[in-house]
Amino acid sequence: MKTLGLLGGMSSESTAIYYRLLNEGVNARLGRLAAAKLILWSFDFSDIAARQTAGDWDGLTRMLADAAGALERAGADAVMICANTMHKMADEVQAAIGVPLLHIADATGEAILATPSRRPALLATRYTMEQDFIKGRLLDRFGVDAIIPNERDRIELHRIIYEELCLGVVKPASKAIFLGMIAELRGQGADGVILGCTELGMILTQDEMDIPVFDTALIHVGAAVDFALQ
Repeated sequence: MKTLGLLGGMSSESTAIYYRLLNEGVNARLGRLAAAKLILWSFDFSDIAARQTAGDWDGLTRMLADAAGALERAGADAVMICANTMHKMADEVQAAIGVPLLHIADATGEAILATPSRRPALLATRYTMEQDFIKGRLLDRFGVDAIIPNERDRIELHRIIYEELCLGVVKPASKAIFLGMIAELRGQGADGVILGCTELGMILTQDEMDIPVFDTALIHVGAAVDFALQ
């Protein structure tokens, strides 16, 4: 079994989901007491979020690249950034290490191509919705033309993620707002839903929708388990 290096703590809520799902995924394949071989670097998310708000992406890139290098030196055979937003610097992180970076958008793109969806709604932080490091990669590599909410909804979803979900809080009122965003985007032609923030699986599952739901944390984990056990 290969060892996976996790860049986590962004937020701790989603990293806990990653840890659980990675171990469950390996155990489902191998049985008995089998569990994933993992090395975790967990950031202080208050520092990460403050730098995001300040636009200090260069500083964040250095932080992630340094941590990825430490994971490689500790024995990781591949590195995962356990967040969508921080894939903004994925290319720079990959360039800093000699092992593969398992990119969340690539795993998601493959999952989308396995369904009829080609114009899914992308729901995420404002950084992920408004910049091209996820939706541009989906379009360029997979022909997936993701659509995003209007500015008012982007602001509100960003608030829900940072002020509620990242703290482990799931409010029924916020879920209703989220479902309203999806309904509006479906009216604009959305034929699927990308949960493009790794906390969003806390608020919506496939069982609640009649169109494909692409939970990026689940998909990323599945690709990582495949890598670890191939």
